[in-house]
Amino acid sequence: MNTISNNVKNELIINKSTFISLLYRVDNVSLVKDILDEVRQKYNDATHYCYGYIIDSFERASDDGEPSGTAGNPILNVLHKRKMDHILCVVVRYFGGIKLGASGLVRAYSNACVEVLNKAKVKEIVLGKKIRIMISYNQIDEVNYLLGDSKVVYKEFGEKVIYEILVKKEDINKFMQYQPQILEDCFL
Repeated sequence: MNTISNNVKNELIINKSTFISLLYRVDNVSLVKDILDEVRQKYNDATHYCYGYIIDSFERASDDGEPSGTAGNPILNVLHKRKMDHILCVVVRYFGGIKLGASGLVRAYSNACVEVLNKAKVKEIVLGKKIRIMISYNQIDEVNYLLGDSKVVYKEFGEKVIYEILVKKEDINKFMQYQPQILEDCFL
């Protein structure tokens, strides 16, 4: 599965209607709600706020007043075809006075999603764990050697040295000798 590295915006004009596509990386449904509220505030004079999102196996789409199945599902279909996850695509429409018809709307919302995805920096989702290890000062060099692709997100130097590390799931065994405390699942 893939996700995006950064939020992206794109604008299309189709038969005098403006379609503003907004792409966000999201990790939970409450973040989706917050983003949708912000989009509705920022583009408060728009006609429609259609969207699709996928977070793990949970997905949802909304036509927001467009004819049923002409906006949210086409957005969601594009996200599926591109094997995207942890992603929200919102397409804001300003109606330009020319009706597009059902097939025209499907094409417009699909194209809006494709175009914004084409501008995004896509990366593969790597499952990992955030762990905490406590080591002595004389173990720092050996732990630093084991880190490889892992990322240290926190260090504390006291009586002992504490590292919080983002580790690929398959690399966690390298740290077992340090009795890691697993803090949470994460994506790298």
